[in-house]
Amino acid sequence: MIFEPLKIPGSYLVRLDQKADERGFFARSFCEDEFKAHGLHSYFPQSNVSFNQRTGTFRGMHFQLPPAEEVKVVRCTHGAAMDVILDLRSESPKFRQWVGIEISAENHNAVYIPKGCAHGFQTLRDETELLYLMGERFDPTQAKGVRWNDSAFDIRLPLPISVISEKDKSYPLFGS
Repeated sequence: MIFEPLKIPGSYLVRLDQKADERGFFARSFCEDEFKAHGLHSYFPQSNVSFNQRTGTFRGMHFQLPPAEEVKVVRCTHGAAMDVILDLRSESPKFRQWVGIEISAENHNAVYIPKGCAHGFQTLRDETELLYLMGERFDPTQAKGVRWNDSAFDIRLPLPISVISEKDKSYPLFGS
């Protein structure tokens, strides 16, 4: 695996180190030792799948409060998505800044989202599926979110939103 730092401290684009031949390629998509060698969280007690029917679907911006803060590793297994990481760590030099990374079944990339960051994505194709490795179990009592369109963040999505849940539309404005 190749770990490329993103502008949000502690976040990474994780590229596969592909070993190709006439059959296609083989690559390791997760290795506890490699994650540890890069100083990254390497224990993932939960895995989730998000399947989305329509292009333009938006999910986010989700996070969990301490003591259940989550690290996430997100890979697109079918279709394509713009994955968004939003830094909500007040001590971070990139506080309230975001980065968007395209992940797709074709580019085989994943994103590593550190604790203290909100996460969301917008689908770029119909029938897009994402696979999540979760560094903590889901705790509904600690689950929170912020609005993607809050002016405190200025997140810019590539497409108009076609589908968004009532919950994601009604998160409070940041700081309220």
